[in-house]
Amino acid sequence: MMRRLLVLISAATLVAAFFVAASLLRPRLTPAERGRRVAEANGCYSCHGAEGAKGISNPGRADRTVPSFGALMMYAKNRDQVREWIRDGVTKARSESKTWRAERARGTLRMPAYGKRLTGREIEDLVDFVLAVAGEPAPDDSLAAAGLERATQLGCFGCHGAGARFARPNPGSFKGYVPPWDGPDFPDLVRDRAEFDEWVEEGVSRRFAANPIATYLLRRAPLRMPAYRKQLQPGDLNSMWAYVLWLRGLPKITPMGA
Repeated sequence: MMRRLLVLISAATLVAAFFVAASLLRPRLTPAERGRRVAEANGCYSCHGAEGAKGISNPGRADRTVPSFGALMMYAKNRDQVREWIRDGVTKARSESKTWRAERARGTLRMPAYGKRLTGREIEDLVDFVLAVAGEPAPDDSLAAAGLERATQLGCFGCHGAGARFARPNPGSFKGYVPPWDGPDFPDLVRDRAEFDEWVEEGVSRRFAANPIATYLLRRAPLRMPAYRKQLQPGDLNSMWAYVLWLRGLPKITPMGA
């Protein structure tokens, strides 16, 4: 009887451990990162370049190239217009312009309409992705804005994506991606300002450095956090932390039409 009870307890423990591990390993992606993956899966980069960074040539058009997402505000003034471009292939205002229609007809490439191909959620995620690449919204707080600029200069966004909003692949790491600063995984790595400083200055927090499993996972990943201690200037940590707090304070779900 006792042996049977022990077997049942062991089995229950293994099942519980399995579900805990599955929960920890499950990707927890932000809308912008989901949108990045939707864009990649649906051919957006073919014309707009990798992550919408540089459009290809479009002979016949006055602007000559497909616009990058960084030039977003020349073509869309708000979230609604970005959604219209993705869903309908053009904004309502431009579709009513004879001049724009004539310009479009001269071009070789035309923006496709994804309204019947993507779900409503996928379209909203794509909107978040495009806005993130365009740097929208931007910090209105001067200290956070300085942190964004300094993080750009230090190369942080090479791995973390534009504005540290993406989860680019990092095979071999715990989740398989570099965590974005505004994502739900971030607090697991950075509990507070002290740990943020440790990561930036040393490339790892003391808590992770003292954990054999954590250090193993960090070492097997191809992308590793560099130590910036020698590159930091006075005030960098304050401003970059201000940017992190600003970014994490943004609404995580943007209502339709907001």
